[in-house]
Amino acid sequence: MRTSEPTLVIMAAGMGSRFGGLKQMTPVDAEGHFIIDFSLFDAWRAGFRRVVFIIKKELEASFRERIGNRMEKYFHVDYVFQELDRLPEGYAVPDGRVKPWGTAHAVACCRGVVDGPFAVINADDFYGRTAYSTIYDFLKNNTDEHVYSMVGYRVRNTVTEHGSVARGVCEEQDGYLTGVTERTKIFKKGSDAEYTEDGEHFTFLPGDTTVSMNFWGFTAGLLDVLWDRFPDFLDENLPKNPLKCEYFLPFVVNSQLADGSARVRMLHCDETWYGVTYKDDLQSVCDAIADMKHRSVYEEELWK
Repeated sequence: MRTSEPTLVIMAAGMGSRFGGLKQMTPVDAEGHFIIDFSLFDAWRAGFRRVVFIIKKELEASFRERIGNRMEKYFHVDYVFQELDRLPEGYAVPDGRVKPWGTAHAVACCRGVVDGPFAVINADDFYGRTAYSTIYDFLKNNTDEHVYSMVGYRVRNTVTEHGSVARGVCEEQDGYLTGVTERTKIFKKGSDAEYTEDGEHFTFLPGDTTVSMNFWGFTAGLLDVLWDRFPDFLDENLPKNPLKCEYFLPFVVNSQLADGSARVRMLHCDETWYGVTYKDDLQSVCDAIADMKHRSVYEEELWK
Protein backbone atom coordinates (compact mmCIF):
# COMPACT_ATOMS: atom_id res chain seq x y z
CA MET A 1 0.00 0.00 0.00
CA ARG A 2 1.38 3.39 -0.97
CA THR A 3 1.46 6.10 1.64
CA SER A 4 -0.13 9.49 0.99
CA GLU A 5 2.33 11.35 3.20
CA PRO A 6 4.74 13.35 1.01
CA THR A 7 8.44 12.56 1.19
CA LEU A 8 11.26 15.04 0.55
CA VAL A 9 13.99 13.57 -1.67
CA ILE A 10 17.28 15.48 -1.56
CA MET A 11 19.82 14.91 -4.31
CA ALA A 12 23.17 15.09 -2.54
CA ALA A 13 25.29 12.61 -4.50
CA GLY A 14 27.15 15.45 -6.21
CA MET A 15 28.07 17.28 -3.02
CA GLY A 16 31.47 15.64 -2.69
CA SER A 17 32.70 16.77 -6.07
CA ARG A 18 31.32 20.30 -5.87
CA PHE A 19 32.51 20.99 -2.33
CA GLY A 20 35.71 18.96 -2.46
CA GLY A 21 34.22 16.52 0.06
CA LEU A 22 31.67 17.04 2.81
CA LYS A 23 34.35 18.03 5.30
CA GLN A 24 34.78 21.27 3.38
CA MET A 25 31.10 22.26 3.24
CA THR A 26 30.86 25.95 3.99
CA PRO A 27 28.55 27.30 6.70
CA VAL A 28 26.35 30.23 5.68
CA ASP A 29 25.82 31.75 9.13
CA ALA A 30 27.60 32.22 12.44
CA GLU A 31 25.81 29.19 13.91
CA GLY A 32 27.43 26.86 11.39
CA HIS A 33 24.32 25.97 9.37
CA PHE A 34 24.66 24.81 5.77
CA ILE A 35 22.17 25.66 3.02
CA ILE A 36 20.70 22.15 3.36
CA ASP A 37 19.85 22.89 7.02
CA PHE A 38 17.52 25.69 5.93
CA SER A 39 15.95 23.44 3.29
CA LEU A 40 15.22 20.77 5.91
CA PHE A 41 13.89 23.33 8.39
CA ASP A 42 11.58 24.86 5.77
CA ALA A 43 10.41 21.40 4.72
CA TRP A 44 9.61 20.46 8.32
CA ARG A 45 7.65 23.67 8.83
CA ALA A 46 5.70 22.87 5.66
CA GLY A 47 4.70 19.44 6.97
CA PHE A 48 7.27 16.99 5.60
CA ARG A 49 8.20 14.32 8.12
CA ARG A 50 10.15 11.91 5.91
CA VAL A 51 13.35 12.66 4.04
CA VAL A 52 15.42 10.53 1.68
CA PHE A 53 19.01 11.56 1.03
CA ILE A 54 20.53 10.41 -2.27
CA ILE A 55 24.27 10.20 -1.68
CA LYS A 56 27.35 8.31 -2.77
CA LYS A 57 28.10 5.26 -0.66
CA GLU A 58 31.62 6.47 0.14
CA LEU A 59 30.19 9.69 1.63
CA GLU A 60 27.74 7.94 3.95
CA ALA A 61 29.75 8.20 7.17
CA SER A 62 30.58 11.90 6.62
CA PHE A 63 27.02 12.73 5.60
CA ARG A 64 25.48 11.02 8.61
CA GLU A 65 27.93 12.76 10.92
CA ARG A 66 27.44 16.25 9.51
CA ILE A 67 23.74 16.19 8.58
CA GLY A 68 21.81 12.93 8.76
CA ASN A 69 22.15 12.06 12.42
CA ARG A 70 20.95 15.52 13.48
CA MET A 71 17.84 15.20 11.31
CA GLU A 72 16.70 11.90 12.82
CA LYS A 73 15.16 13.89 15.67
CA TYR A 74 12.73 15.52 13.25
CA PHE A 75 12.33 13.18 10.27
CA HIS A 76 12.15 9.55 9.36
CA VAL A 77 15.46 9.42 7.48
CA ASP A 78 16.41 7.01 4.69
CA TYR A 79 19.49 6.84 2.47
CA VAL A 80 19.68 5.89 -1.19
CA PHE A 81 23.00 5.37 -2.91
CA GLN A 82 23.53 6.57 -6.47
CA GLU A 83 26.22 4.26 -7.80
CA LEU A 84 27.63 4.05 -11.32
CA ASP A 85 26.98 0.33 -11.61
CA ARG A 86 23.29 0.63 -10.75
CA LEU A 87 22.24 -0.02 -14.33
CA PRO A 88 19.54 -2.02 -16.11
CA GLU A 89 20.33 -5.64 -16.83
CA GLY A 90 22.64 -6.04 -19.80
CA TYR A 91 24.44 -2.71 -19.39
CA ALA A 92 27.90 -2.06 -17.95
CA VAL A 93 29.81 1.03 -16.84
CA PRO A 94 32.00 2.23 -19.74
CA ASP A 95 35.73 2.00 -19.12
CA GLY A 96 36.95 5.27 -17.63
CA ARG A 97 33.50 6.56 -16.63
CA VAL A 98 33.51 8.38 -13.25
CA LYS A 99 30.71 10.91 -13.80
CA PRO A 100 27.33 10.09 -12.18
CA TRP A 101 24.46 9.26 -14.55
CA GLY A 102 22.46 12.43 -13.79
CA THR A 103 19.40 13.55 -11.86
CA ALA A 104 16.90 11.16 -13.46
CA HIS A 105 19.13 8.22 -12.56
CA ALA A 106 19.57 9.58 -9.01
CA VAL A 107 15.82 9.71 -8.44
CA ALA A 108 15.28 6.32 -10.13
CA CYS A 109 17.54 4.86 -7.45
CA CYS A 110 14.72 5.60 -4.96
CA ARG A 111 12.63 2.71 -6.35
CA GLY A 112 11.72 0.43 -3.46
CA VAL A 113 12.31 3.17 -0.87
CA VAL A 114 9.87 5.93 -1.85
CA ASP A 115 6.31 4.61 -2.21
CA GLY A 116 4.17 7.73 -2.29
CA PRO A 117 4.17 11.34 -3.50
CA PHE A 118 7.50 13.08 -3.20
CA ALA A 119 9.28 16.36 -3.80
CA VAL A 120 12.80 16.55 -5.22
CA ILE A 121 15.38 19.25 -4.51
CA ASN A 122 19.10 19.84 -4.92
CA ALA A 123 21.05 19.67 -1.67
CA ASP A 124 23.00 22.87 -2.25
CA ASP A 125 20.22 25.24 -3.37
CA PHE A 126 18.24 27.58 -1.09
CA TYR A 127 14.63 27.57 -2.31
CA GLY A 128 12.73 29.67 0.23
CA ARG A 129 10.10 28.89 2.84
CA THR A 130 6.91 29.22 0.78
CA ALA A 131 8.20 26.94 -1.98
CA TYR A 132 8.02 23.99 0.43
CA SER A 133 4.56 24.75 1.78
CA THR A 134 3.25 25.21 -1.77
CA ILE A 135 4.53 21.87 -3.04
CA TYR A 136 3.65 20.01 0.17
CA ASP A 137 0.03 21.13 -0.11
CA PHE A 138 -0.09 20.04 -3.74
CA LEU A 139 1.40 16.60 -3.02
CA LYS A 140 -0.90 16.08 -0.04
CA ASN A 141 -4.03 16.82 -2.05
CA ASN A 142 -3.21 15.58 -5.56
CA THR A 143 -5.22 12.48 -6.47
CA ASP A 144 -4.14 12.00 -10.10
CA GLU A 145 -1.20 9.62 -10.52
CA HIS A 146 -0.37 11.22 -13.86
CA VAL A 147 -0.16 14.83 -12.64
CA TYR A 148 3.16 16.09 -11.33
CA SER A 149 4.13 19.60 -10.22
CA MET A 150 7.02 21.99 -10.41
CA VAL A 151 7.83 25.11 -8.42
CA GLY A 152 8.65 27.83 -10.94
CA TYR A 153 10.78 30.86 -10.09
CA ARG A 154 11.04 34.25 -11.73
CA VAL A 155 14.36 34.32 -13.56
CA ARG A 156 15.27 37.66 -11.94
CA ASN A 157 15.25 35.88 -8.58
CA THR A 158 17.65 33.13 -9.68
CA VAL A 159 20.62 34.87 -11.30
CA THR A 160 23.93 35.94 -9.83
CA GLU A 161 26.06 39.06 -10.16
CA HIS A 162 29.17 36.94 -10.65
CA GLY A 163 28.66 35.07 -13.93
CA SER A 164 26.23 32.94 -15.89
CA VAL A 165 23.86 30.26 -14.59
CA ALA A 166 22.08 27.33 -16.23
CA ARG A 167 18.29 27.32 -15.93
CA GLY A 168 15.39 25.49 -17.53
CA VAL A 169 13.19 28.12 -19.19
CA CYS A 170 9.56 27.03 -18.86
CA GLU A 171 6.66 27.30 -21.25
CA GLU A 172 3.16 26.88 -19.86
CA GLN A 173 -0.48 26.97 -20.83
CA ASP A 174 -3.57 27.10 -18.59
CA GLY A 175 -1.50 26.52 -15.46
CA TYR A 176 0.36 23.49 -16.81
CA LEU A 177 3.92 23.11 -18.03
CA THR A 178 4.22 22.49 -21.77
CA GLY A 179 8.01 22.29 -21.99
CA VAL A 180 11.39 23.11 -20.43
CA THR A 181 14.28 24.39 -22.52
CA GLU A 182 17.69 24.28 -20.89
CA ARG A 183 19.69 27.49 -21.27
CA THR A 184 23.21 27.00 -19.99
CA LYS A 185 24.45 30.60 -20.06
CA ILE A 186 21.95 33.03 -18.53
CA PHE A 187 23.27 36.38 -17.31
CA LYS A 188 21.73 39.01 -15.06
CA LYS A 189 20.72 42.17 -16.94
CA GLY A 190 19.39 44.73 -14.48
CA SER A 191 16.06 43.39 -13.22
CA ASP A 192 15.88 41.09 -16.25
CA ALA A 193 18.20 38.53 -17.83
CA GLU A 194 19.62 37.40 -21.15
CA TYR A 195 21.05 34.16 -22.48
CA THR A 196 23.54 33.18 -25.15
CA GLU A 197 24.34 29.97 -26.97
CA ASP A 198 27.55 31.09 -28.66
CA GLY A 199 28.91 33.83 -26.36
CA GLU A 200 28.30 36.51 -29.00
CA HIS A 201 24.57 36.75 -29.64
CA PHE A 202 22.27 37.40 -26.68
CA THR A 203 18.51 36.87 -26.30
CA PHE A 204 16.56 38.99 -23.84
CA LEU A 205 14.63 37.27 -21.04
CA PRO A 206 12.06 39.38 -19.14
CA GLY A 207 12.61 39.20 -15.39
CA ASP A 208 9.22 37.54 -14.86
CA THR A 209 10.12 34.59 -17.11
CA THR A 210 9.47 31.34 -15.26
CA VAL A 211 12.45 29.03 -14.82
CA SER A 212 12.94 25.66 -13.21
CA MET A 213 15.24 25.26 -10.21
CA ASN A 214 14.84 21.47 -10.15
CA PHE A 215 12.14 21.62 -7.47
CA TRP A 216 9.69 18.95 -8.62
CA GLY A 217 6.70 17.18 -7.13
CA PHE A 218 6.05 13.64 -8.37
CA THR A 219 3.82 10.65 -7.83
CA ALA A 220 5.42 7.31 -7.03
CA GLY A 221 4.74 6.05 -10.55
CA LEU A 222 7.47 8.28 -11.93
CA LEU A 223 10.11 6.02 -10.38
CA ASP A 224 9.18 3.15 -12.68
CA VAL A 225 8.98 5.53 -15.65
CA LEU A 226 12.52 6.75 -14.99
CA TRP A 227 13.88 3.22 -14.79
CA ASP A 228 11.89 1.91 -17.76
CA ARG A 229 13.05 4.73 -20.04
CA PHE A 230 16.70 4.54 -18.96
CA PRO A 231 17.70 1.81 -21.47
CA ASP A 232 16.49 3.91 -24.41
CA PHE A 233 18.60 6.81 -23.13
CA LEU A 234 21.65 4.57 -22.78
CA ASP A 235 21.17 3.05 -26.22
CA GLU A 236 21.05 6.49 -27.81
CA ASN A 237 23.76 8.25 -25.83
CA LEU A 238 26.39 5.70 -24.79
CA PRO A 239 27.77 5.30 -28.33
CA LYS A 240 28.09 9.09 -28.69
CA ASN A 241 29.30 10.14 -25.25
CA PRO A 242 30.08 7.17 -22.99
CA LEU A 243 32.01 9.11 -20.34
CA LYS A 244 29.88 12.23 -19.92
CA CYS A 245 26.26 11.67 -21.03
CA GLU A 246 23.72 12.36 -18.27
CA TYR A 247 20.11 11.28 -17.81
CA PHE A 248 18.27 14.38 -16.57
CA LEU A 249 14.84 14.72 -14.95
CA PRO A 250 13.59 17.41 -17.38
CA PHE A 251 14.51 15.10 -20.29
CA VAL A 252 12.11 12.44 -19.00
CA VAL A 253 9.38 14.90 -18.02
CA ASN A 254 9.54 16.53 -21.45
CA SER A 255 9.18 13.12 -23.09
CA GLN A 256 6.12 12.39 -20.95
CA LEU A 257 4.59 15.75 -21.85
CA ALA A 258 5.19 14.95 -25.50
CA ASP A 259 3.56 11.52 -25.38
CA GLY A 260 0.73 12.60 -23.07
CA SER A 261 1.54 10.19 -20.25
CA ALA A 262 1.85 12.98 -17.66
CA ARG A 263 0.98 16.61 -17.00
CA VAL A 264 2.86 19.06 -14.77
CA ARG A 265 1.03 21.66 -12.71
CA MET A 266 2.99 24.91 -12.42
CA LEU A 267 3.32 26.24 -8.88
CA HIS A 268 4.58 29.80 -9.03
CA CYS A 269 6.86 31.16 -6.36
CA ASP A 270 8.16 34.65 -5.55
CA GLU A 271 11.00 33.41 -3.37
CA THR A 272 14.60 34.26 -4.19
CA TRP A 273 16.92 31.36 -4.93
CA TYR A 274 20.38 31.38 -3.39
CA GLY A 275 23.29 29.13 -4.13
CA VAL A 276 27.06 29.16 -4.42
CA THR A 277 27.60 28.82 -8.16
CA TYR A 278 30.73 30.96 -7.86
CA LYS A 279 33.05 31.56 -4.94
CA ASP A 280 31.95 35.20 -4.77
CA ASP A 281 28.32 34.10 -4.30
CA LEU A 282 29.01 32.87 -0.77
CA GLN A 283 28.97 36.32 0.80
CA SER A 284 25.64 37.21 -0.81
CA VAL A 285 24.14 33.97 0.55
CA CYS A 286 25.44 34.78 4.05
CA ASP A 287 24.09 38.33 3.81
CA ALA A 288 20.68 37.08 2.68
CA ILE A 289 20.47 34.57 5.54
CA ALA A 290 21.45 37.28 8.03
CA ASP A 291 18.74 39.57 6.65
CA MET A 292 16.10 36.84 6.89
CA LYS A 293 17.09 36.19 10.50
CA HIS A 294 16.84 39.91 11.20
CA ARG A 295 13.29 39.82 9.76
CA SER A 296 12.49 36.73 11.88
CA VAL A 297 11.97 34.47 8.87
CA TYR A 298 14.41 32.19 10.73
CA GLU A 299 15.55 32.01 14.32
CA GLU A 300 19.24 32.45 15.03
CA GLU A 301 19.45 28.75 15.91
CA LEU A 302 17.25 26.51 13.78
CA TRP A 303 15.09 23.95 15.63
CA LYS A 304 15.43 25.90 18.87
